Formats: sequence, C-alpha cells, structure tokens
Amino acid sequence: MASLSTTFVASQTFLGSTAGRRLSVLRPKATFSTSIRAVSGGIACTRNGRTRFMVPAASRHLIGSVTKTEGLRFAVVVARFNEIVTRLLLEGALETFTRYSVKEEDVDVVWVPGSFEIPLVAQQLGNSGRYNAILCIGAVVRGETTHYDAVANSSASGVLSASLNSGVPCILGILTCEDMDQALNRAGGKSGNKGAEAALTAIEMASLFEHHLKG
Repeated sequence: MASLSTTFVASQTFLGSTAGRRLSVLRPKATFSTSIRAVSGGIACTRNGRTRFMVPAASRHLIGSVTKTEGLRFAVVVARFNEIVTRLLLEGALETFTRYSVKEEDVDVVWVPGSFEIPLVAQQLGNSGRYNAILCIGAVVRGETTHYDAVANSSASGVLSASLNSGVPCILGILTCEDMDQALNRAGGKSGNKGAEAALTAIEMASLFEHHLKG
C-alpha cells in the first residue's frame, strides 16, 4: 500500500488588511512523499527516495539448524534405475549425514525399482511416524526412456504430495537430465553432488519441524 501526503503549517505572513482585519495564508512547511509496502519479514518505508526496513518487534524468525541433529531419524528412498548415478547421489547424501553428526543407525536406506515408485514408498515411510524427514533420490535421463516427461513430472509432484499427505518433509533429490553426462556432473562431478545438497536440506527441514513446528 502506498500513500502520498503533504504537510502544511500556518504562516504569519502579513498580506494587508481588509476592514481592519489581518490576512494570513497557509504556506507549505514541508512537502514529502512516503510509500509503505510489506516485504518478507517486515515493512519497507521509502521517504524522499530513502528506504528504511523495519521489523516488527514481535516477529520471530524460525530456522532449522543443521547442527542440532541428535535424535533425528531419516529415510532415504533410492531408485535402482540409472544406478550408476543414484549410487553416487546416495554416497553424497550419506557422507553429508555423517559430516553433520547424524548417527549411521538413524538413517535407513530403501531401494525401489525407479523414480516413479519413490513417492508411494516415501509417503508410507512418512506415515510410519519413525522419521523426521525422507530423502528421495533418483535419476531420470531423457535419452534413457521415451516417457521421460511423464516420469519426471509424476515423480516430482508425487514427492510433494507425499510430503503434504504425511506431514513429514520429503526432500526432492531426483535428477532430471538431458543426458548421462549431465547426470554424472550433478552426482559428484563439476556441478557438485545434488544428493549431498538434498541431505543438507533434509537435516534443516527435520530440525525446523522438530524444534519449532511440532504440534
């Protein structure tokens, strides 16, 4: 919402007299424009070209911590299809869990035939109540299947549905690539390891739910 305002103050400027009465006029003391808009986490107020960001005193910022991992349990659902890629993604994920002090016994790995089968298993694991987050790992490569778009779209939307239906964070770690070289580059090559990145997201989301959003 924006507002435009002008402030006036009475002036004692003497213009003359009419029938013995003094005349005075109102002159503007200051003219300014102010715009106020809501932004993430607060309010941005712009006055005469200068912007100030104001955070309401009562606001709280809830953030998941990647260092508070004690007691958190994770499941990793991995597709066997394109296993040369998914195993590298899994290795990256497990190394990340270890690096952030998640105990080995607190991580269960479940293998499924392909990425299309991941969402159903993820939802079942979420409904079990045993896990704080579910990591979903797969690799869909366009050159490997004629129904690439169907599998890519269905697996991604399915993981989202599993998360919403179970109330447990289900993290998308399914690669959708044009060719095998691109997939390998994202599984520990020059583009990093997306499995490791997804594991870090799983830790943060698990911590957020456990420490801040628990009912």
